[in-house]
Amino acid sequence: MQNRIRPLLHRKEAAIMGIVNITPDSFSDGGQFSNVDAAVKHCVELISQGADILDIGGESTRPGADKVTLEQELDRVIPVIEKVRAQTDAPISIDTYKPEVMSAAIAAGAGMVNDINGLRAPGAIDVVAKTQVPVCIMHMHKEPKTMQDAPEYDNVTEQVMSFLSTQIQLCQNQGIALEDIVIDPGIGFGKTLQHNLELLNAIRLMRDTLKCKVLIGVSRKSMIDKLLDRQVDQRLSASLGLAVQSVLNGAKIIRVHDVQQTYDAIRSVEAVTNS
Repeated sequence: MQNRIRPLLHRKEAAIMGIVNITPDSFSDGGQFSNVDAAVKHCVELISQGADILDIGGESTRPGADKVTLEQELDRVIPVIEKVRAQTDAPISIDTYKPEVMSAAIAAGAGMVNDINGLRAPGAIDVVAKTQVPVCIMHMHKEPKTMQDAPEYDNVTEQVMSFLSTQIQLCQNQGIALEDIVIDPGIGFGKTLQHNLELLNAIRLMRDTLKCKVLIGVSRKSMIDKLLDRQVDQRLSASLGLAVQSVLNGAKIIRVHDVQQTYDAIRSVEAVTNS
């Protein structure tokens, strides 16, 4: 089957990635879609709202989150991917850092790997190289359990770019094409508010220097609370503003919870900039 994510990386418009958390403890929507039928229904709804890619994950990566076992994660995500694939040909990304989950998800119908761990797990690069699917490499300081414990950088943009550059080279050494690599600076993953703002301001620099498309995920994140004193259910307006600004700064994929609202905001702005 032809990979349906590659064309999204090369078209003019930004791609909207809809978040599907099949978890009981994700920071914003934990438990809402933790059974197969509810998750599949949510996937179909996101597609109808304008999602270009479904990002399906079975392990919470919120600050302080505990790890789940391989079996738990497989049991959560594989049935959902299989059912979604049976109902639609919408592009699916698997949100995982475990090579075994990557392999099983791709076999079930996923066409992209989205790895918060930046393909650092033994065997992760091998899976992507063997299956030849696009991959998103994200920067994360430490791990979800400890990543927000006083993160410090001498220069956050330079250090994030250095990590991403190293991982890109490792991927290329294994035969992964540069055009199949997406990078994510990891907003909120071991960064302070100021770190996040600096990275969002450096999207174009990262894109042009590393020669990769950029994915940004800032939807409903706690940086909005730090900026504006807003709880999770009050962060839509700020999420939309940051999504639009990220696209204007050069982001190619925007990972969001609120797909229809983000679709309307981004497509409206693109209509002006592309006119």
